[in-house]
Amino acid sequence: MNRREVLCGLPAGALLGGLLPGAVAAEEKAAPSKGRPRLKIADITTILTAPNKIRLVVVKVTTSEPGLYGLGCATFTQRAYTVQTAVEKYLKPLLIGRDPDEIEDIWQSSYVSSYWRNGPVLFNAMSGVDMALWDIKGKRAGMPVYQLLGGKCRFAAELYRHVRGNDVKEVEDGVRKALADGYRHVRVQVAIPGQATYGAAASIEEPKAPAVSEPTHPEYVWEPAKYVRAVPKLFEHLRSTVGDDVELLHDVHERISPSQAIQLCKDLEKYRLFFLEDPLSPEDKDHFAHLRAQTSIPLAMGELFNTQQEYLPLIAGRLIDFIRIHISQIGGLSMARKVAALCEFFGVKTAWHGPGDVSPVGHAAGLHLELASHNFGIHEGSLFSPDTRAVFPGCPEVKNGYLYANDSPGFGIDIDEKLAAKFPFPDSPTFDHRWGGTRRRDGTVIRP
Repeated sequence: MNRREVLCGLPAGALLGGLLPGAVAAEEKAAPSKGRPRLKIADITTILTAPNKIRLVVVKVTTSEPGLYGLGCATFTQRAYTVQTAVEKYLKPLLIGRDPDEIEDIWQSSYVSSYWRNGPVLFNAMSGVDMALWDIKGKRAGMPVYQLLGGKCRFAAELYRHVRGNDVKEVEDGVRKALADGYRHVRVQVAIPGQATYGAAASIEEPKAPAVSEPTHPEYVWEPAKYVRAVPKLFEHLRSTVGDDVELLHDVHERISPSQAIQLCKDLEKYRLFFLEDPLSPEDKDHFAHLRAQTSIPLAMGELFNTQQEYLPLIAGRLIDFIRIHISQIGGLSMARKVAALCEFFGVKTAWHGPGDVSPVGHAAGLHLELASHNFGIHEGSLFSPDTRAVFPGCPEVKNGYLYANDSPGFGIDIDEKLAAKFPFPDSPTFDHRWGGTRRRDGTVIRP
């Protein structure tokens, strides 16, 4: 009897339970190691800095390979110290010693580690770690992160500039300046006389003390009716003076009722906006079905969303045209790339939230995803101040209305920690003291 006949005569259980385990074990033991040596997370730290008077939180993940580390954005500027605590007191003990290549598993285990899931503090902390791990992976591979995500779909990301003014003429002048600087997309906001209007001319200087605004003594007053009458007049002026070649955007910032949002959209349709942002508050998101049925104006939504339960119905229902999620607020690049892929299947474009309180690291991470995403829509532009550029060498470059990534491995951006320390957080309260202080004439708090 030959060897084949012996093996054929053995029960299957003998093959699987007896011969194969030993053979597999021997094969595994004899198999040579492949790829780069296994790494471990050696340390996780937070860097707090405010080079442009804006509180930024950056996470640095250091590995067991000397000199190899990654950076991630964890900026929740209104609650920066709570994010620092979440990173250093909770995620760091959980993740020290882990393999930094296991990005997805680290995200999933961190997500459930506190049992109570989601929320901007946990997700920003997770984002800092998550982006840093992608940065490390790119550096190990010797590639920009966009290559790991599938490679470039475009040479750069189109930007939109913010323009605001005390009246329509000031806004017009700002739009003309943006066009002269090479921008083709401009977000426009105008002040409403006598009102605390979002996005209108304001100083970057923070209040010296918490804003006092009580229901019986409202200080920052805003009324929606006057606003919804004023905005169409702004766009009428701009289209008649600047023309049709510029793409115009506007941010309602969720301050009006669903019925007012419907009327505003109808009034603005003829001015052909690139998009109208946040016409409804997150609490009123179910009204998007009614809004979508009554207007063709492109709708953008999402900067206050945290979880899939908030944005998935709007995407799957094709109720919005642009997703405006704040990448660090949903847990970082790992979740954002899933959202981008989901949006592609439903005809939704990406327009990640990118104001000044997104660090240059966060802008770089978003940019790498945008370069590799077919359904990219627009990047919210932010010209980095000289101090910010000095603290963060390798900032993305703005040229002719586009944002360019450099081709260095990882995100291509670094941080000068000694210089960052020279820009500590201001002692004054954060600007979020104003959010809960804007009220109707009768003292009722409005959503910001």
